[in-house]
Amino acid sequence: MALAKITQVAGRGVYVPGSDIDTDRIIPARFMKCVTFDGLGEFAFYDVRYDKDGKPTGHPLDDPRFKGANILLSGTNFGCGSSREHAPQALYRFGIRAVIAESFAEIFFGNCTTLGIPCVCASASDIRVLANEIERNPQLEVTIDVAAGKVFFEDQEFSITLPATAHEALTTGKWDPIAELLENKDAVHARITALGFA
Repeated sequence: MALAKITQVAGRGVYVPGSDIDTDRIIPARFMKCVTFDGLGEFAFYDVRYDKDGKPTGHPLDDPRFKGANILLSGTNFGCGSSREHAPQALYRFGIRAVIAESFAEIFFGNCTTLGIPCVCASASDIRVLANEIERNPQLEVTIDVAAGKVFFEDQEFSITLPATAHEALTTGKWDPIAELLENKDAVHARITALGFA
């Protein structure tokens, strides 16, 4: 079955400020002792969402105003640190379907793309304007137009960028290489047989 073409992501935003937010902050290592990724969402940003006694710290992801937000905004070098794919998996299971930041760590970016989570880059000033608008109106509808390279909200817009390979993969529905391989397994088997390896 063909994957969905991801040309747009629409919804509400939540701003998680900071630069160099690493994968250990996104999903602490102690929560990675799992057979599947199911349930990781509740532990996203756990050590900054809760204090050492397990009490909420007032993190933006727990602010009732932003409950259900599916677009995360942040700063530079988002997703740096170790290459754990648990980080984008945790974000996905928390409900995040796109990230807007100034820049991304390369491996994190790739892991997000293969989950169908667009990671798009914008300027600090544009992110700040959008973050302020979200703070003013948490119900603000935000649309990331991946195909056009734009973000739209109310009567405003700004440009975003992402590498051409990721743009093509998302907008053509070829963002998960494993799914694409499984979809073409008959052709793979035929080629293996033709080469005399079967």
